[in-house]
Amino acid sequence: MILTVTGNPALDVSYRVEDLRPGHTHRVRTVHERAGGKGLNVSRVLHERGVPTLALGPVGGILGDSLRADLAEAGVPHDLLPVAAPTRMTIAVVDDGGDATLFTEPGGPLSPVDWERLVALVRRHLAGADVLVCSGSLPPGAPVDGYADLVRLAKGTGVPTVVDTSGAALLAAAAAGADVVKPNLGELREAVGSDDPAALTDLGATAVVVSLGVDGVRAHTPGGTFTARPPSRVAGNPTGAGDAAVAALAHTVGADWPDRLRTAVAWSAAAVAAPLAGTLDGTVLAEVFDRVVVTRT
Repeated sequence: MILTVTGNPALDVSYRVEDLRPGHTHRVRTVHERAGGKGLNVSRVLHERGVPTLALGPVGGILGDSLRADLAEAGVPHDLLPVAAPTRMTIAVVDDGGDATLFTEPGGPLSPVDWERLVALVRRHLAGADVLVCSGSLPPGAPVDGYADLVRLAKGTGVPTVVDTSGAALLAAAAAGADVVKPNLGELREAVGSDDPAALTDLGATAVVVSLGVDGVRAHTPGGTFTARPPSRVAGNPTGAGDAAVAALAHTVGADWPDRLRTAVAWSAAAVAAPLAGTLDGTVLAEVFDRVVVTRT
C-alpha cells in the first residue's frame, strides 16, 4: 500500500475558456471541481491504476468537507485529519491552446498541535505501508522540516520514501535521506542554485528525478545518470503531470531505474492528455509507453 501525505490540500477548480486575456471578461465553458493537492492527485492516479493507496492530509472548513465528499465519491481511500485551518482553493484556467494559468491560495495556518496530530496519523498508518509519498507545499505554520521528520519516521520502519516539494522543505527532505526527491527544474535551481541534481544527493537523498516538462525527466541515481523523453509533445493540461510521475516512481520502487523512468514519463504524458489532474488517458499511455527513450548520460 502506498501512503500519500498532502501537507496543504486544496479544492482544485478548473475553468475552460477559449482564450485567456488579462483585463477582459471571460465566458467559462466548463467548470470542474475536485479534491486536490499533489499527494491526493498521486493517490487518485494510483487508485485508477488499481494500486492500493491511502491518502492522508489535514482539511478544515467547508472546502474540507467538499474534499472528503469528493474522495468518497471517487472511491479513493483516505483518512483526512480535521483541523481548524480552512482548506484552500486552487484555480486552473485552461485555454483552447492547452495553456494553463494557475492561481494558488497559500492555505490557512496549521497549528503546531495539528501538525503533531498529522504526524501521529502518519505513524499509525506506516505499519501497513510499502512506500510513503510526501507531496506538495507545507502549509503556513508547519515546520520547514515537516516532511523531513516524516522521512526519518519512515526510515525508522524501513519504508521507502518519495518526496515532491520545493525550497527549504526539499533541502530538508534530501538531508533526511529521502529515497527519491522529485523537483522540477525550476525548483532544483531555486533550492541549490544550479541544474545539477547531484547537489541533492550530496545532501543525503538517494536519488533525484528532475521533471523537465515536455522534455521528460533527468535522474541522478545509484545506478547511474539517465534522461527519459517522451516520443513527442502531448497536448493538454500539464497540471497533474508531475503528480503522475511521482505515482509511477512510488509504484515502481524496487524496479530498475530505466523501467522506473519509462513508467514515470509515460504516466506523466498520459496525465497531460487527461482532462483533470489525477487521471491518465489510457489511449495515450498505451501509445507512449514503449516509445519513451531512456538514455544513460
